[in-house]
Amino acid sequence: MTELRFDGRVAVITGGGRGLGRSYALLLAARGAKIVVNDVGAGMTGEGRDTGPAADVVREIVAMGGEAILSTASVATPEGGAAIVQAALDRFGRIDILVHSAGNVRRAPLKEMSVEDFEAVLDVHLRGAFHVVRAAFPAMCAAGYGRIVLTGSINGLYGKSDVVNYSVAKAGLIGLSHTIGIEGAAEGVTSNVIVPAAVTRMSEGVDTSAFPPMDPEMVAPAVAWLAHDSCTVSGEIFVAMGGRVARAFLAESRGVYHPSWTIEQIAADIDAIRSTDDPLVFAPVPDGQLDHLRYGFAMARAGGG
Repeated sequence: MTELRFDGRVAVITGGGRGLGRSYALLLAARGAKIVVNDVGAGMTGEGRDTGPAADVVREIVAMGGEAILSTASVATPEGGAAIVQAALDRFGRIDILVHSAGNVRRAPLKEMSVEDFEAVLDVHLRGAFHVVRAAFPAMCAAGYGRIVLTGSINGLYGKSDVVNYSVAKAGLIGLSHTIGIEGAAEGVTSNVIVPAAVTRMSEGVDTSAFPPMDPEMVAPAVAWLAHDSCTVSGEIFVAMGGRVARAFLAESRGVYHPSWTIEQIAADIDAIRSTDDPLVFAPVPDGQLDHLRYGFAMARAGGG
C-alpha cells in the first residue's frame, strides 16, 4: 500500500496544542506537511491563556525534522481568524489544509443556560470555524486546491442535555461544511465534517473506565485522509470512535403526496409519512437541495404515484 504523504502542503490546525488537534498536527507533520499550530491555551471553558501547549507541539514537530510555527490568535474573532491564516501565508506562502479543532465547553441545563455561556461556545466552535474558513477559502480557491475539515460532534447529530450551546454549534458546522463543499466544488476545494470521540480533557468528569481504547491518535488517520490530495469526497460527515470509522448522513422518508391536506389527513397518514423504509439520501454536493426539490416536484407531477 502506497504511503499517503503531504510533502509541500501547508496545514493550519486550530486547537492544535492538545488532544485531537495535537494528534492531527503530529500525524500530518510526520507525513511531510508544514504546520501552523494554533492554540490560545485556554481552559475548557475558554478562559485563560497559555502558549505552552502549542509551543510544545511545535517543538515536537521540529524535533522530528518537520516544519511548524506557533499561532496564538483566537478563532473567536474575525481578526483572529484572519491572523491565523495570514501566519501560514506569511511563513509558507500558501494554505492547503485547514482543520478546525478548537473548542470549549460550558455546561448548564437549557433552563439555566446563560446568554454569555451560549455565545461563548458558539464564538469558538461555529463562528470560529467561519472566521478561519472565511480567511482561508479565497486563498484556496485562488490556488485551485484546498482541504477543509471541521470538527463536529455526536451532540450536533443527536443533541445532548446540559450542552445546548455545544450541540447547536456543532449542528451549525454541518451546514457550513456542506456549503463550502458546494461552493468549492468548481475550485478544487473539499470540505467534510469529522465527528470524533476520544478520551481527552473534554472527558473530565466522565467515567471512562468501561470505554474501549479511545486515544486521539485513533481518530487522526480519518482526518488525515480527508485532508489528503486523494480525498474523493466533499460535503460528507465521518464518524471516528474507538476504532470505528463510518459515514453519517441526512436522510428523508419517501413521504406521502396529496394535492391538499387537512389536519386529520396528516394524522391518518403519519405512520407512512414517518416511515424510514427505503429512505432517500440526497448528497449535499453538488446540489442536494435541488435534488430534494426535484423529487418533491416529480411526486406532485405524478400525483403521488
